[in-house]
Amino acid sequence: MSATSTSAKAVRSAWSLIDRVDLVVIPFLRRVAVPLLRISLGIVFVWFGLLKVFEVSPVAEFVARTVYWVDPKVFVPALGVFEVTLGVLLLLGRMMRLTLLLFLAQMVGTFLTFIVLPNVTFQHGNPLLLTVEGEFVVKNLVLIAAALVVGTTVRRKPGASRR
Repeated sequence: MSATSTSAKAVRSAWSLIDRVDLVVIPFLRRVAVPLLRISLGIVFVWFGLLKVFEVSPVAEFVARTVYWVDPKVFVPALGVFEVTLGVLLLLGRMMRLTLLLFLAQMVGTFLTFIVLPNVTFQHGNPLLLTVEGEFVVKNLVLIAAALVVGTTVRRKPGASRR
C-alpha cells in the first residue's frame, strides 16, 4: 500500500469519525443550545441589573452620563430593576414576545451612548477606534443576535419537533 493511499484512508477514516460524532452532538445541540442561550441571557441581565440596584455597577456613571436628563439616583437603580425583571422572565421562559421586545428596546437604547457621549465611546472622534466603553456597547450586538435566536422559539409548542 502506498503512502498516498494510506494517507487518503486516514483522512476518510477521520471524516467518518467526525460524521459519527456529528450524528450524536448536533441533535443534542439542537435540543439544548437555544434554551441555554436564553438562560445565559437571563443570568447576564439579572447579574448586571443587581449590580445597578445595589449601586455597585462599574457602568453606573456611564449610564448616568448617557441619560443625563434623568436623576441617576433614580434612573440607574430603576434600570437595574428593569434588567432583573427581564432576566427573571428570560430564566423562566415566560412572556417571551414581550420580554424580547423590551430586551431589544433596552439593548438598542445602549447605543444612545454613541450619540450622547461620542468623546467617551470613540478614540479621537474616530468611529472605527472604540474605547473600552465603546467596546462594552458594541458587544451588545451579540446579545441582540442572541435574543433574536431565542425569539425564533416563541411559536414552538411544548414537545414539538425541533428540526
